[in-house]
Amino acid sequence: MGPFTIELYFKHAPRTCRNFIELSRSGYYDNLKFHRIIEDFVVQGGDPTSTGRGGESIYGSKFEDEIKPELKHTGAGILSMANNLYPPRFDIK
Repeated sequence: MGPFTIELYFKHAPRTCRNFIELSRSGYYDNLKFHRIIEDFVVQGGDPTSTGRGGESIYGSKFEDEIKPELKHTGAGILSMANNLYPPRFDIK
């Protein structure tokens, strides 16, 4: 695949953005594979176990969701963090 550029919304989700940036800078996501691919819908990655159940956070195992109504999945290329049942991983829709 290779590198890609993303836009982060620190104003809306500062802890989530900081978590993603710090993990990225540390090399955490380097050479990880997308563990789930649904054609024309979503790819999921960020899990070193490749099961969808792994992942880490700079805050510990979990941190509070920063869901805001103004942040929507409006088209292709939207990046979001999964932080519900397991530690954070990222999805691109």
